Amino acid sequence: MSSPLSLSIPGLYTLEHLHQAIAAEPDRWRPLVVTNGCFDLLHAGHVRYLRAAKSLGRALVVGLNSDSSVQQIKPQPLGKPPRPIVPETQRAEVLAALESVDAVVIFSEPTADRLLATLTPDIYAKGGDYAIASLPEAPTVQAYGGCIELITIEVPSSTSAIIDRILMAAPNGDRPDASPAGK
Repeated sequence: MSSPLSLSIPGLYTLEHLHQAIAAEPDRWRPLVVTNGCFDLLHAGHVRYLRAAKSLGRALVVGLNSDSSVQQIKPQPLGKPPRPIVPETQRAEVLAALESVDAVVIFSEPTADRLLATLTPDIYAKGGDYAIASLPEAPTVQAYGGCIELITIEVPSSTSAIIDRILMAAPNGDRPDASPAGK
């Protein structure tokens, strides 16, 4: 049951349609695990993290930061390309194609609070680089009685580090931060 806006991407839902799907078939979805993030350049760390998150319940929903919310939470550093690198619909399609992911919802807020309050997942999963005390969504999950699970990071990698490695390998004339005088 995908939304009309996402018929070409199986597994991509609007929040409202996913909420209805979960209510209509709770045995298919619960216990429900939700995680969220930018998932800009998908790497092995993401894949292992999502597989571990899925193992915590029956279904895994990924809340995907929209392009505008990524721009809010990851401002463009000097000399670096603006984020996200990959547009939201393409990031959603790649995530939805993963075996461990049952649904993807794109959200435009800087935090996943509205997503969590609407879906009330049994488990909210985040990477082990977070602490529950500083997790912005923790009060929302705790308010409805959900559980927060921090997943150990198996492959320490990040999209920012990948971008940095690519930029370091590029000849100066091809780098986005290279000035015309340097060519």
